[in-house]
Amino acid sequence: MTRPPLPARRSDPDRLRGPRDPHRIQDVALIIIAFAVVLFLLVQARFLLISLVTAIVIFSLMSDAINFIARARIGPLAIPNWLASIAAVVAIAAALLLLTSVVLAQVNTVLITTLSYVDRAPEAIAALFSWAGESTEAAVLNSVSTIELGGYIRAFASQAGNLMQGTVLVILFVGFLFAERVWFSTKLVNFVGDPVQADRVGRIIGSIIRRVNRYLAVKTLVSLMTGVMVWALAGLFGLELAVALGILTFLLNYIPNIGSIVATALVALVAYVQLGDPRTTAAIFAITGVIQFINGNVLDPMMMGRALRLSSFGIIISLAFWGAVWGIPGMFLSVPITVAAMIVCSEIPALRPIAILLSREGLPEPETERREGEQRREAAE
Repeated sequence: MTRPPLPARRSDPDRLRGPRDPHRIQDVALIIIAFAVVLFLLVQARFLLISLVTAIVIFSLMSDAINFIARARIGPLAIPNWLASIAAVVAIAAALLLLTSVVLAQVNTVLITTLSYVDRAPEAIAALFSWAGESTEAAVLNSVSTIELGGYIRAFASQAGNLMQGTVLVILFVGFLFAERVWFSTKLVNFVGDPVQADRVGRIIGSIIRRVNRYLAVKTLVSLMTGVMVWALAGLFGLELAVALGILTFLLNYIPNIGSIVATALVALVAYVQLGDPRTTAAIFAITGVIQFINGNVLDPMMMGRALRLSSFGIIISLAFWGAVWGIPGMFLSVPITVAAMIVCSEIPALRPIAILLSREGLPEPETERREGEQRREAAE
């Protein structure tokens, strides 16, 4: 009588791994598909989404000011909330249209001047490599000469026209946001269904607004100081594009880490193409670099304090991701988006590891814990 064959023994690695959970594999696959769909929508609807995010940032900047105006009194009369909102929308629209007009005018000036320098630019760039020998300088000249700079400049000019369309769309979004702000608290309670939970969500949103406002206020002040210094430096050396360089430096400094480097290189390149003197160009480059270093690495952190507490590596990753998805506007919006993501992730236990990676010290402070700590300190005092 023969014995039935014994079942084959599983190897030790198979016993350690255990049976695979098909539901886990399915969840991972669904997450990957959802991420791909969201990424596709972000790219396809980027013009609309960039305008919407910009409008939300502007709305958050003005919301505290509107609340202050609405609480103000002129004698026995109080300023109605709707009147303050209308005044804010009109002021924002005027400021955005004026800023857009100034930027477009300076962009046109830069493009016209750049086109006049296109023929001189290859020789100027090749001369930078003269120290490596005549053969290297000739190779660089041949390589640069094959680049159709004029075509790229004209393509950029055609894209700059979209700035006015985006400005009008941002103004419309801001107007709708201000129209809905009066009912936001009621909608939030009805949407969440729990007044306590709605209050927590409101505190999280308020924390995002406060930190983003602090970042933008400090960044605007530091960028303005840097732009004025670069404009004065360029004017002192007689550069034709002094005003344009100051405005571009002001705008580029909103892009973290990379913007100041690009602005410094742009000032040096314009100086070398126009003046053609390596020593003067080196002096302009060095002074601009010192201005950027002091303002960006001394004044900026000192004024910013611990308002953001973002990891430098996290900022670089966010800058690369949003730059790849939304281009240059994504680079400008990368830090506000990262701040919002870190605060939201710190409040959700399942997403807290992401907040730890984004935070500077690896210890993101949830808004609820921060408020409880402030209340305990106030009670102790």
